Amino acid sequence: MSVSSTDKGLLTPDNCAVIFIDYQRRLFLGGTDGEWTELLKNGLLLAKAAKMFAVPVILTTVESGDLDGAIAPQLHALFLDQPVIQRSSMNAWDDPAFVSAVRGTRRRNFVLAGLWSEACLAFPALQMLEEGYGVYAAKDASRGTNPAAQDTALRRVEQAGGVSVTALQVLLEFQRDWRRLEHGEEVRAIVKERCGGASPGSRRHAMRVHNASAGGQRKGHQRTALQKEINR
Repeated sequence: MSVSSTDKGLLTPDNCAVIFIDYQRRLFLGGTDGEWTELLKNGLLLAKAAKMFAVPVILTTVESGDLDGAIAPQLHALFLDQPVIQRSSMNAWDDPAFVSAVRGTRRRNFVLAGLWSEACLAFPALQMLEEGYGVYAAKDASRGTNPAAQDTALRRVEQAGGVSVTALQVLLEFQRDWRRLEHGEEVRAIVKERCGGASPGSRRHAMRVHNASAGGQRKGHQRTALQKEINR
């Protein structure tokens, strides 16, 4: 992966695109309801980040046997005018329409989120890397059939030159500077919802930091005592 295709190694809304592979209701299998709820939440966060910053998005599903090609309705609702590329191949890179869509973005870096990681995410990721694309696997927005499958798939992609990221990391990488006001409030709201408490860049957060700095010397001996207690 060429660093020259990024902003000194960082993604921007202008140098990447996002791909959702097989985000289908019938592939949300195994694990607990809570785990799948969190997965979908992360996938939607990534989708909202892409939509917010006008990043190209590719949607593709597999249609075979019991799989009807229907994408998760929550994701589809964000991109009602976006065509969904339907395939029969587990490997999206085997599908000419998918390859054409990737090349049509004219981007060199792609954030991939998909089900299942060991096949439908890893296969196109590996071949896109061979084609010279930068590949970023959205770890918390993707899932394998079990933890070992997820871990092995991501490790294989990383060993081939891919990079693992999280949905929130991508959003913050797009925002990057709190002085960028166009989407700042939306980004802060998402951060606050996901992380709790005051969001970065807020006045309340800044005041907390200021107050902590001002009282630093006065409370220094208290922190020292606490550290001694921890180290006992």
